[in-house]
Amino acid sequence: MIRIDCPWCGMRDEAEFTYRGDATVTRPGANAPEEAFHDFVYARKNPRGWHVEWWYHSSGCRQYLKVVRHTMTHEVRTVARATETPEVPSE
Repeated sequence: MIRIDCPWCGMRDEAEFTYRGDATVTRPGANAPEEAFHDFVYARKNPRGWHVEWWYHSSGCRQYLKVVRHTMTHEVRTVARATETPEVPSE
């Protein structure tokens, strides 16, 4: 079970949250070629190790969070507000 320490609500079970995807990708600009949008939507990395993800506290404060989670062990290292940039450990 994953436990996420929400900055507003405190420690909660993952069942209260909705996973929203990779927080490291940036949407292409309006004038970007079609291939850039294709890659943004479909060509995602499947990282092994520490990764920054978007999580939405759907059954709580309804805030978006950036969670640094290990993709193999599911250990949560850091939880940050959406406007913050969390530090990612190097294995």
